[in-house]
Amino acid sequence: MSGAEEEAPHGKVPRLRAPRTAAAALVATAVLVAAGALLYDVVAVRAGQPARRWRAQLADELATRRLDDVWVLTGAGVAVVLGGCLLWLALAPGLRRWLPLRPYGETTAAIDKGGIAHLLADRAAGLTGIEELRIRVGRRRVRVRLVGAADPASVQRQLREELARVGVARPLRLDVRAARGAGGAVGGDGRSEVAG
Repeated sequence: MSGAEEEAPHGKVPRLRAPRTAAAALVATAVLVAAGALLYDVVAVRAGQPARRWRAQLADELATRRLDDVWVLTGAGVAVVLGGCLLWLALAPGLRRWLPLRPYGETTAAIDKGGIAHLLADRAAGLTGIEELRIRVGRRRVRVRLVGAADPASVQRQLREELARVGVARPLRLDVRAARGAGGAVGGDGRSEVAG
């Protein structure tokens, strides 16, 4: 393991947060408050106290209003819209594809994992003996699988230097594995993959 891999990040790097995090926290807080109020009232009724006025009124409204009532249809429409928003928040892409870089003063930045894979593939393209290159970049490790007559130790040294230049806040482990190819040495045909 090189010194670049053992080096600790300079200062504490804030964790990347997607915009949906605030919306999810707001929804969770609202649901928690509503469920807590309802549970408190149910426990109070079971303990022999009268039901709160708002719950009795709500139960009476739900029991007496027809399904084609304007307020019932409006409430159903609002519930559908909120459900669609929550579904979108659940399926929207987050920031798992981004890795924070080391802070520079008050500036913070991030790099896409696919960008790291392309940088490594470009560096490996100048090396001889590589027929095929497959790069997978995860959150903590970069896996490189190469086919060809190239020396894996030399490839790992070159790619480690390139990875150190990227300057990610949390150093990534580099794992290079090689398999012998059938042909001679050709240019580096790099294929990159991004792991979640």
